[in-house]
Amino acid sequence: MSIKKLLLLFSFYSSFIICSSCTSSKISTDSAKDTNQAIFWNQMISNCGKSFKGTVVEVPDTDTIFRGKELTIHIRSCEENRIRIPFLVGTNRSRTFILRRFENKLEWKHDHRHEDGKPEELTMYGGSTSNSGSANMQIFPADQQSAQIRPAGIGNVWWVEIEPGKSLTYNVRRVGANRLYSFKFDLTKPVQAPPAPWGWMD
Repeated sequence: MSIKKLLLLFSFYSSFIICSSCTSSKISTDSAKDTNQAIFWNQMISNCGKSFKGTVVEVPDTDTIFRGKELTIHIRSCEENRIRIPFLVGTNRSRTFILRRFENKLEWKHDHRHEDGKPEELTMYGGSTSNSGSANMQIFPADQQSAQIRPAGIGNVWWVEIEPGKSLTYNVRRVGANRLYSFKFDLTKPVQAPPAPWGWMD
């Protein structure tokens, strides 16, 4: 093979290697961009420490727990992979939402406590995401732990919607049932932080 052909061949392979390197760099850069779940998480974190009043969007006609009560969430504790959000219903401080991230998933749980801080019989139910969701909405179908805690709730689906700087909406519906619980919290008007939920040590 002539020297000229060797030089041309060397030039071709050099260009191929450089292009491959550029492609790899682009893939790496793209993969580092925020995912929908990361954006959703960061939107929640951006409200850390703040409290907001909510209203009932929809509850069953027979509801006596939420209708007519003052609803408040407090995005009270923000850790690297866990956000805890007490949900106060009137003077009842038994409920805390827990949002966690792990293994490329988000998890939404419900921590219920008695006034003395001990866990209620029905507690730590919820679900994990099965897809990437959207930047403003994540969906949490009931997980295996929830099915074991309360078999009737295997069809429960929770979803949380965020309109940045405007509102946060919590929803739950059971597949095959018409009952919907939906509460909307106003992110435009932070309020004074409520007392700690039952079972929390300040």
